[in-house]
Amino acid sequence: MGDTLKIVVLVKHVPDAQFDRHIGSERTLDRSESILSELDEYPLEAALQLSEARGGDKGGNEVIALTMGGPDAANALKKALQIGASSGVHLIDEALAGSDAWATGLALAAAIRHIGDVDLVLTGMASTDGETSLVPAQLAERLDLPQLTFASSLEVEGRTARIQRDGDGHSDTVEAELPALVSVTDQINEPRYPNFKGILAAKKKKIATVTLADLGVDAGRVGAAGSLTAVESAEPRPARTAGTIITDEGDAGVKLVDFLAAQKLI
Repeated sequence: MGDTLKIVVLVKHVPDAQFDRHIGSERTLDRSESILSELDEYPLEAALQLSEARGGDKGGNEVIALTMGGPDAANALKKALQIGASSGVHLIDEALAGSDAWATGLALAAAIRHIGDVDLVLTGMASTDGETSLVPAQLAERLDLPQLTFASSLEVEGRTARIQRDGDGHSDTVEAELPALVSVTDQINEPRYPNFKGILAAKKKKIATVTLADLGVDAGRVGAAGSLTAVESAEPRPARTAGTIITDEGDAGVKLVDFLAAQKLI
């Protein structure tokens, strides 16, 4: 580890938010219409900026996109490579199906250890499907890394990472020595789009696949068996009903107040 950086960016294949979500088998989300989570484009962009400031791939820097999921999850990696990641790692194993945030964190931590000699682990502030925001802190704990979370800015000087974390009425500057884990918000940058050159270059980049056996992880510690939470039931949300229409006959204001009071909104 020197002036160059080896950065792992977590990316996830999630249902496209433009479409209605559907429940698939085993009370899980149907992922047939999925894309790279848009919240994962922000840590990817942050990683690329840090790499490019140090000479990019030619300067010895690496931006490794890491995902966990079934065969289709490779599409998230392909998109990350088109955007500019150096390579991809796909953790794929049937035993991972049904993993909650706890089991997911365990598996991803093992994958990051397998990659080895990582200076920075970058994540989004949440996934757009589960939206738990639990995995970054779990990874930091499992990997024994300092965590800098919800970063609206990130800079690395020497072996020090420094972020700005914005609160409701104030901002904090927090720093930690590398190696470290940083989760970033959607305020940190403006992610780039894949261009024609990047799409062509991605075809030559490598995606390594790893299984639980490769990582030395017992299958009983992930999936439904290793999860701390379980979905007891799931059903589509009911269709929207027609709202209450108030016809103004000179007393619309009174009717509106009565309606709001009945809903305990005032």
